[in-house]
Amino acid sequence: MTSTHQDSFTDDYWLDPHSTLARARENEPVRVAHFESGPTWLVTRYADVRAGLVDERLAKDWRSTLPEAERADAPPGLPAPMSHMLTSLDPPEHTRLRALVTQAFTARRIAALRPRVEQLAEELLDGLPEDEPVDLVGRYAIILPMIVICELLGVPELERDEFARLSTVLIDECPEPELAEASAQMATYLDGLVAAKRADPDDALLSALITASDEGDRLTDLEITAMAMLLLMAGHETTAVFLTNSVRAMLDDPTHVHRLTDPKAAPAMVEELLRWLSPAMNASLRFATEDLEIGGVPIARGESVMLSTAAADRDPRAFPDADVFDPDRNTSKHVAFGHGIHRCLGAALVRLEAEVGLAALFRRFPDLRATADPATLTFRRSVHVHSPRVFPVLLGPRAD
Repeated sequence: MTSTHQDSFTDDYWLDPHSTLARARENEPVRVAHFESGPTWLVTRYADVRAGLVDERLAKDWRSTLPEAERADAPPGLPAPMSHMLTSLDPPEHTRLRALVTQAFTARRIAALRPRVEQLAEELLDGLPEDEPVDLVGRYAIILPMIVICELLGVPELERDEFARLSTVLIDECPEPELAEASAQMATYLDGLVAAKRADPDDALLSALITASDEGDRLTDLEITAMAMLLLMAGHETTAVFLTNSVRAMLDDPTHVHRLTDPKAAPAMVEELLRWLSPAMNASLRFATEDLEIGGVPIARGESVMLSTAAADRDPRAFPDADVFDPDRNTSKHVAFGHGIHRCLGAALVRLEAEVGLAALFRRFPDLRATADPATLTFRRSVHVHSPRVFPVLLGPRAD
């Protein structure tokens, strides 16, 4: 695994990943990048990324790269229960698990959340001061989706702040011991919660996962814990990042902000924001199960591949004037939520929370403005998400 250009994941990337990815896309679209777990091939052009997302030769479980006789005794790439998440599995295990989870995580269940999400957004905004700086990340963007996903799963309110801390550790580029400890702490709590829901079920998603069945097949407790952990991590992290960055974008150029408060125009606005900002910058690692080529570059069996959905959705070969925010463009082929069998299960929830959260904020506070020099913002060091750790704003007078 060799590369002729400078590594992608440098300080420049943490500050402005889209510029770094654009240079990679134009100069070396399949290149080696280095991060906490080691070197990987980074793929940045839309056609290559979209093809890679459905390429059966790119497996999620690294053990698929081993000779069949060695797979059973090889350890998973991640500790349990993370090794049992949908994002870590390949067919047929993935097919079985997704079919069972989909029974509980239905479009109807998500759509029914809208009134509650609207209520939560209004309550959070009611509690914010108008005339002093407010950290939009810590006071709104993180809290709204965290409450929603915890209520959806049935996680008690007192545990939510700790879940937010642990999921941040698991998403960011943290040392391996810290990741392992955070994973173990979250798993221990969720194991107990699953047992409690099994003994005394309610109408929350965790209980629905316990009762989901396909011809007698059911999810094991380990699989339920893994799904709950994935939803807690991804279910609020991506939305929090997306809300924060969407507000930043609208404050930088308020040309189209009025569309966010128009129920008819808001869905197209959110869809273009998804393409333009990418809640998840890169898909989780895949592993080549045989020698292959991506974009004319040879990838050896066993090497890891990271498909950059953020770079793909800014590729001018797929989207004319891709760096221009245009809510009137056709965004139907964006890959912000992936593509194929691993397409994000929570896409509808992210869309719902974004539509509601952004509309409520800009309707209530039309004079909202940032108070910090962009150059002073510090950003999370994560290959998965891009967001400032703190984003201070002045809300201004309420419109109602």
